[in-house]
Amino acid sequence: MTQVSITELVAGVRSGYVVSFPTDTVPALAALPEKADLIFTFKQRSQDKPLILMGAQASDLWGFVAESDGKTQWQQIADLYWPGALTLVLPASTRVPKQVNPTDPSTIGLRVPANAIARSILAQTGPLATTSANLSGQPPLQTMAEIAAQFPDVMTLSQLDIAENSHIGAPSTVAKWTGKSWEILRQGAVELEV
Repeated sequence: MTQVSITELVAGVRSGYVVSFPTDTVPALAALPEKADLIFTFKQRSQDKPLILMGAQASDLWGFVAESDGKTQWQQIADLYWPGALTLVLPASTRVPKQVNPTDPSTIGLRVPANAIARSILAQTGPLATTSANLSGQPPLQTMAEIAAQFPDVMTLSQLDIAENSHIGAPSTVAKWTGKSWEILRQGAVELEV
């Protein structure tokens, strides 16, 4: 697919296409949450590896979380680390489409990236189902040219070298709420005190 402007990319994702854009960690593949099955297909990803919902700000994401006693702790952590490279795995509300986490719809991973381009896109689209831009089990791709070559049916941003526009490096830290405390599922860019 051709490389496009941000306006065209936003229109594309709203029309059901899978898109790619830079984040503060690694480039993302993204789709509307109800179209998340396309990402699993493109990446050849196992259905037991859920996607996350990425939003422009925390308030865009809280509606996807079930009410629970831990809400104060979640919001405190979000206030400290968002926007940033921290994914919080929380109890999912019924608003989360099954396509995002097909094998365990009881949880949802949430993140607000610290990248102006990503947040601009997410502010226009609403929360999107996301994951790193790569075939499952392979290293994340680093440039729009690499992503366009690997995923010809994905809309990418034109004339944008991700290495120049984001802090490529470690993926996000993934922390799951156990009901009483945090469990680190993946140590990444953020050193979370648990």
